Amino acid sequence: MSPDVIRIAAAVISRDDGKVLVVRKKGSHAFIQPGGKIEPGEDPIQALCRELDEELGLNIAPTLPVFIGTFSAPAVNERGSTVTAQVYTFSHTGEVRPKAELEEIAWINPKDPGDLELAPLTRDHIFRAPQLR
Repeated sequence: MSPDVIRIAAAVISRDDGKVLVVRKKGSHAFIQPGGKIEPGEDPIQALCRELDEELGLNIAPTLPVFIGTFSAPAVNERGSTVTAQVYTFSHTGEVRPKAELEEIAWINPKDPGDLELAPLTRDHIFRAPQLR
């Protein structure tokens, strides 16, 4: 039996100092990129804008994020599933605060994330994308 595929839109949000935002959902141990599931009838940008508003109170124009690629990895929060992400990037200088299902946020150096546990999608694919090097 093939695993379930979860389609998401995710963001690599960076600051001027080169750090990027990662988030941890309530009840989860691993940090992931902000974003979430693409609902039926939504395109990835619509889903990303909706999720960033719900999770972080971040209201962005749909023209701001730049597409960097599609990546797949085992889902960290849904055992037996694969997550396939449409990933976008943009810079943000304002404040963000965790809302909705988020427990914690962190700004980290993607080349040296320290001791934070990162989801496979973030660790093995997104942070290794040529656009982030």
